[in-house]
Amino acid sequence: MVGKVSQAAEPTPTEVMFAADEASRQLGIELVEHGGGTAVLRMTVTPAMVNGHRIAHGGYLFLLADTAFACACNSHGPVTVAAGADIVFVAPAREGDVLVARAEERARFGRSGVYDVTVRRAGEVIAEFRGRSRSVRDTTARETPGTTKESR
Repeated sequence: MVGKVSQAAEPTPTEVMFAADEASRQLGIELVEHGGGTAVLRMTVTPAMVNGHRIAHGGYLFLLADTAFACACNSHGPVTVAAGADIVFVAPAREGDVLVARAEERARFGRSGVYDVTVRRAGEVIAEFRGRSRSVRDTTARETPGTTKESR
């Protein structure tokens, strides 16, 4: 079930992950609602986000869509990361535009998943994003370059 951001005592996996996402929150991205395999996020294009053509830099649109993707694919609990993603820019966004990204799970199989994200401005499609996810097997041990589990 998709609902607003929960007010329950126990935060959901999506809420825990988003709360730790300093990059997205510093850009003013808001988690509007989420559920199993879905998420809706919102961002206002600021003056710092526009390029030399006075339109939103594509990197910011990708970041918004990627964050919605991350919220949707992490909703099931295991730590999940992007295995790959593509974006198609459909229309320009401008300073002051309020963008809404809606992520929806298309398929989950094994430790992998496919998610689509549509970014809109007042109902008009701005970008279409497709992300491929992969759940991480071991979230307790973090390997550093040059080390393996056996060498620790």
